[in-house]
Amino acid sequence: MEIKSVALLGAGAVGSYIIWGLSRLENINFGVVAEGSRAERLQREGCLINNDIYRPQVWTPQEAQGVDLLIVALKYGALPEALPSIRTIAGSNTVVMSLMNGVDSEDIIAQVVARKQLLYSLIKIASHHEGRGVCFNPESTMGIVFGEVEPPFDSERALAVEKLMQKAAIHIRRTDCIKEEMWAKFRLNVCNNLPQAVIGVGLGCYKDSSHMQAISQGLRQELEAIAAAKGIDIDKCAKSSNHGSAAAPYTRFSTLQDLDAGRHTEIDMFSGALMKMGQELGIPTPFNAYTYHIIKALEEKNDGLFDYTGKNEESICAN
Repeated sequence: MEIKSVALLGAGAVGSYIIWGLSRLENINFGVVAEGSRAERLQREGCLINNDIYRPQVWTPQEAQGVDLLIVALKYGALPEALPSIRTIAGSNTVVMSLMNGVDSEDIIAQVVARKQLLYSLIKIASHHEGRGVCFNPESTMGIVFGEVEPPFDSERALAVEKLMQKAAIHIRRTDCIKEEMWAKFRLNVCNNLPQAVIGVGLGCYKDSSHMQAISQGLRQELEAIAAAKGIDIDKCAKSSNHGSAAAPYTRFSTLQDLDAGRHTEIDMFSGALMKMGQELGIPTPFNAYTYHIIKALEEKNDGLFDYTGKNEESICAN
């Protein structure tokens, strides 16, 4: 099997890494799927990545129909409304990879695509927005981890994807325990991404504060209890899966970046999903429940819900 056509759905921070890599390849028909004003903007402005402008083809879902490989790199909240596009793009022989955070995007995509077409995967990349562009260090980026959920792990399609990404200088690692790897990354996101977002500080907080360590540990214990109840042995995967891309103490992960920019976060995919799983399994999740609600409240603050300026002429102090 040889992959000759690739469609990308989602041209944000994760998608930019794919654009950066695949745009350099000859003899690959590669395009970003977009419609309406987003398509117009991509065609007009291109994608600013590491201070260079890339101009991939921009396809409608119909133009992308039947590609060899579909990569989904959307924000979690955008996935449900993208399902009709995914259904249109994916032909019967299309391999579908989701690089989205969390542990349930494949289950959602399986509503419109045969599960046998899914090649489970994750991505680890420390990227940030600068102006309207995305920046990352290609050398230190850990990249894609992927694999079949059952033997043969060296399937024809897995080897074809691996070969394609290696040609594109995209870092990639094949594994025979992809679900455990996904939960390991999920644990990193929940334990490191969320607490720093609540207080609005860089990654160094976990080293410098025992209180931040306690919050992170509480989230971790709840997640690991749910994983164990689902039969997921996170310790099964390589030790390297417990680490993300190299990051400085001032690093602000995606949830905090979203709050900084006034955007809604992916908290539903993190603590929101764990709360639902905990309810189904009868496992309490108080740390995740608090984290979920406080980040939702921070989103409301960004939306202006708590702007009480000028609503009362008199100030009242409560002691």
